[in-house]
Amino acid sequence: MADDPVQSNPNHYRVAFENDRVRVLEYTDEPGHTSVEHHHPDSVMITASSFRRRLYARGTSLDVELPEGAVRWLSAQDHYGENTGTTPTHAFFVELKEPDPNPAPRPMSLGPEGT
Repeated sequence: MADDPVQSNPNHYRVAFENDRVRVLEYTDEPGHTSVEHHHPDSVMITASSFRRRLYARGTSLDVELPEGAVRWLSAQDHYGENTGTTPTHAFFVELKEPDPNPAPRPMSLGPEGT
């Protein structure tokens, strides 16, 4: 399993809030930045800016373009990402601390359907 993003990418992730049920991370980067591989538990991502990224996980990649104010579900995953756009990335991740009752592997996705 990859590292906690706050440990592996300390200049880009910070803990904005935490209690016994959730942890909220704030993420920022600049165009051209590539993060170090890290792990997210099941999470909800809220974008605070529009951005384009390429995500890499399990030998595959996924290009995404998201508007400011988008809300997406992220199943637990290890990944790293690259800012492929011309604008900074700014997003928040609400990480769930409770384990998934059905932990079957799921494909990487940032689709609006929440899958």
